[in-house]
Amino acid sequence: MPAYHFIAIGGSAMHGLALALHEKGDVVTGSDDVIFEPSKSNLAAKGLLPETFGWFPEKIHDQLDAVILGMHAKKDNPELLKAIESGIHIFSYPEFLYEQSKNKTRVVIGGSHGKTTITSMILHVLDYHGKEVDYMAGALQNRNAPLVHLTNENDFAIFEGDEYLSSALDSRSKFLHYKPNIALISGIAWDHINVFKTFEEYVDTFRQFIKEIVPGGILVYNEEDPTVKVMVENSEVYIRKHPYHTPESHIENGKTNLDTAFGTVPLQVFGKHNLSNLAGAQWICLHLGIDEEMFYEAIASFSGAGKRLEKMVETKQLTVFKDFAHAPSKVTATVNSVKAQFKDKKVTACFELHTYSSLNPVFLEQYRNSMQAADVAVVFYDLEALKIKNMVPISPDEIRSAFGREDLIVFTEATSFRTFLDNQNPQDDVWLLMSSGNYGGVNFEELKQKFVL
Repeated sequence: MPAYHFIAIGGSAMHGLALALHEKGDVVTGSDDVIFEPSKSNLAAKGLLPETFGWFPEKIHDQLDAVILGMHAKKDNPELLKAIESGIHIFSYPEFLYEQSKNKTRVVIGGSHGKTTITSMILHVLDYHGKEVDYMAGALQNRNAPLVHLTNENDFAIFEGDEYLSSALDSRSKFLHYKPNIALISGIAWDHINVFKTFEEYVDTFRQFIKEIVPGGILVYNEEDPTVKVMVENSEVYIRKHPYHTPESHIENGKTNLDTAFGTVPLQVFGKHNLSNLAGAQWICLHLGIDEEMFYEAIASFSGAGKRLEKMVETKQLTVFKDFAHAPSKVTATVNSVKAQFKDKKVTACFELHTYSSLNPVFLEQYRNSMQAADVAVVFYDLEALKIKNMVPISPDEIRSAFGREDLIVFTEATSFRTFLDNQNPQDDVWLLMSSGNYGGVNFEELKQKFVL
């Protein structure tokens, strides 16, 4: 059986792949300098957690079939240097996924926003109808399901396509490795500015993605995104192009209903962006043998991917959503959707500036008007984190100016933000907590209990 060693096994994607290979029966080992939850417990449960954290060149030996290199590992990593010296084949995460699926029909979901939800929708519909596929996703409706599933038998592989770098040795976008037979682009909004210095550079990696589609393949794209529409329609690759747009719907008694040729389909998700995601997912499912009626039957039970407008609390006084939104386009779409769904309620939107991009003074202007729909808007960022990252200090006034909202409430340290939350007295309110972090250490389970009580 094949033997693989993971350098930086603790990452969200990396540990998911390690677990998937272990499930297949392959031999898996790994190293990392630090591993957080839930990766730590997941690896420990399968006996894959390293006994000691750190890097150990002796783990690299000639009995390995390959080394899989995670983004967290640097070029001077001792294990990586040993692997290079030994001549062992080194795969980046996306290279290895392609290697595992090169004889399958590959479906790749790309875009600056919505790709996790679209991938999760597709997998939910396929699972509902008992269709087995290999997959890799950032989050799923079933929080206990593995995020990576690989087999030798399945004919199809559904991959969420990330445009970020592949590894320390490979500066190409991850999705450029997959060579899809069927692809989707949900939208383009400048992100990852530490890698893509200009918007044009960012758009260009999606142009390259289109060129990697297998000749004669299919590209499903969001025609309501002007950048995507122009890029796809001007591309000269030999593929079929299928545009999609937001379907008709209406809100009744606080619930979103899809208007279809088969009648009204009640949905558990809401918001224009999710309806657009649904349309993209439907096109992909159609190409996988799921007709319209089958799709509607299944999608009615889709309640959302993990951390994507995830409902934490619902009481008579309060509804609380947690969302992974961090890029400007995602923040705008999420805030607008929640307010549109709860027009008659007070919506308080809290957003953590957490990523390298979001904490960049130049990029901050991209957030202008992104939280205008909220009745109360709150931004949290950690001044200490800026110092640790050797980044330029940002003042609260600069934040208010960038967001274009003078009444924006700004917190720069976790204690004050938590005090603010503790002092709230919800009265038929809706709260939206947006972050790819944890607001400087806020315990969401404790927060949930406070709101419930």
